Formats: sequence, C-alpha cells, structure tokens
Amino acid sequence: MKLYVGNMPFSMDETQVRALFEPHGTVDSVAIITDRDTGRPRGFGFVEMMDDEACRNAMQALDNHMVDGRNLKVNEAKPRNNSGGGGGGRRW
Repeated sequence: MKLYVGNMPFSMDETQVRALFEPHGTVDSVAIITDRDTGRPRGFGFVEMMDDEACRNAMQALDNHMVDGRNLKVNEAKPRNNSGGGGGGRRW
C-alpha cells in the first residue's frame, strides 16, 4: 500500500521519513517530491509499506502528527491520473 504524506517540513529527508514510519512496519520505499526546476522539496511525498495493516496503523498514528511545527497529513495515496497534463502550448 502507498501512503501520501503531506505538509512535511521542507527540511525533512528520506531517512527522517523512513525513521518516522518504521515503528509501524516495514517501509519499502520513500519518495520525497521535489520541484523539477529548483530541485527543492515541495513539502509532500509517498511512503510504500508491505503490509496494509501497518499502513493503516501508520496513518492512524501519524496523521496530524507534528514535525518541526507542521502537522503531517497522512492518508492512502490515490492512483495517479494519467490524463496527460502539461499543455501550455502557445497560440499565435
């Protein structure tokens, strides 16, 4: 199961996110989303865990959990919408 983790402090790195979630179960992967232009964190990411029950426990324990003055938002990640996106073509 994949979890969305929002409202993260911009200083938080993958090691810190993993350490926060590991007490609730095995963490398969952590991805912190960065701005494509600046490379800076955008304040959200995703955590994948093997066990669905561990994910539910992590959600319950960590949703609204305060880290560096920010309340995390943790919930089940929604499937990615592959509608294309982008656009922005210029019209003359």
